Amino acid sequence: MTSPSAPSDGHATPLTPEEEGQLVPSFIKTRDELNRAEQQAIADAARMVRRRPPSADRLLDATYLLRLHQRMFKPVWKWAGKIRTTERNIGVEPWRIRTDLQQLLDDARAWVQYASYPPDEIAVRLHHQLVAIHCFANGNGRHARLAADLLAIALGQTAFTWGAADLAPVGEVRSAYIAALKQADQHDYAALLSFARS
Repeated sequence: MTSPSAPSDGHATPLTPEEEGQLVPSFIKTRDELNRAEQQAIADAARMVRRRPPSADRLLDATYLLRLHQRMFKPVWKWAGKIRTTERNIGVEPWRIRTDLQQLLDDARAWVQYASYPPDEIAVRLHHQLVAIHCFANGNGRHARLAADLLAIALGQTAFTWGAADLAPVGEVRSAYIAALKQADQHDYAALLSFARS
């Protein structure tokens, strides 16, 4: 295989050789084939969960979020839905993931209960923090975007458009997304809110 998971621009999460060995389809030999397989699996999962979207309370549960990632990536990766155990170029240390995820979900339930922020901002804050924790070996951004879409829907909004383009590892749309995430790292969510609805 021609290392289909090797990042091309530093923005994608690189995989360890052991994680690459967990690829399910044997026909995948290139990054392009991997991208197509993942896109199809994610589209299938998104259609399924959007038919009967979860309530905010159900979505804001660690078990549900792990299963959502598994639904999205199980056709492609054996580690789908499993908390990562290795360090990454982004995210918290593996031993912190479960605790930080639970804290985020507790906070998000409080944001919903007390209407601490407008619905879009609650969903975007969830997205940002899921990306920051980086629970999985890969697919964190795509998982966080779908989770934010589902939370927005549960809060009476429409799903986000996320730049209305494919957020492939390179390109202007991806660069705008990364810049918005970095602003959110500084507790300024304006750019990410704008990007999510663009």
